Amino acid sequence: MNTLPPKPAARLPRMLGGGFCALALCACSALSPSTAPPPAFYSLNGAQGTPDAVNGSNAAATTPPVSQRTSGQPTLIVNPPRAAAGFDSQRIIYLREAHKLEYFANSEWVDPPARMLGMLLVASLQNTGAFRAVVLAPGTAVGEMRLETDLIRLQQEFQTRPSRVHFTLRATLLDEKTRRVLAWREFDATVPSPSDDPYGGVLAANLAVQSVLKDLAVFCDQQVRKP
Repeated sequence: MNTLPPKPAARLPRMLGGGFCALALCACSALSPSTAPPPAFYSLNGAQGTPDAVNGSNAAATTPPVSQRTSGQPTLIVNPPRAAAGFDSQRIIYLREAHKLEYFANSEWVDPPARMLGMLLVASLQNTGAFRAVVLAPGTAVGEMRLETDLIRLQQEFQTRPSRVHFTLRATLLDEKTRRVLAWREFDATVPSPSDDPYGGVLAANLAVQSVLKDLAVFCDQQVRKP
């Protein structure tokens, strides 16, 4: 005798039950809060923060002197800063061991630091009054001098307590017409963090940038004053 297949109605309760369970699981997943915290984004603008101790060349420099304006002032073209390998992303870098770069999981810069530095350089150098104009490349403007910069490091170091932020920038000033190197210098600043967390590092980083920008402005102003 042939065995008849089960009637569709017999499978219907089981199918409905499985569907309700799947819907319930989806609803629970949608309503349950995520365990990962939302990422935090920080800016680099050279603004003053909480730390007040800066170690580095000419770290205590005040606002650079304003040069006497003359008709012969040069126009300075500022190339977009370049970043060393590992420092060309938005990730905030820290070190617990020498030479080992690590990244905070839920804290980032709003833009790669080298990109944020471009406009900061322009503003700081324009404020010296040493130049007729300071222009960020690329653009159509022409000038007599060009500034090239390299971001060597910007990192929060946890080998000491409190932690500290170490910022190094190399600057090269060129004659735009002949491409001759007029002067170059490496600027370095180390700032203790007010707290051993990403936000403390951000505050210290902004102070370190502020210190280096002041030193760089004085350096460029001195080069322009040379006969």
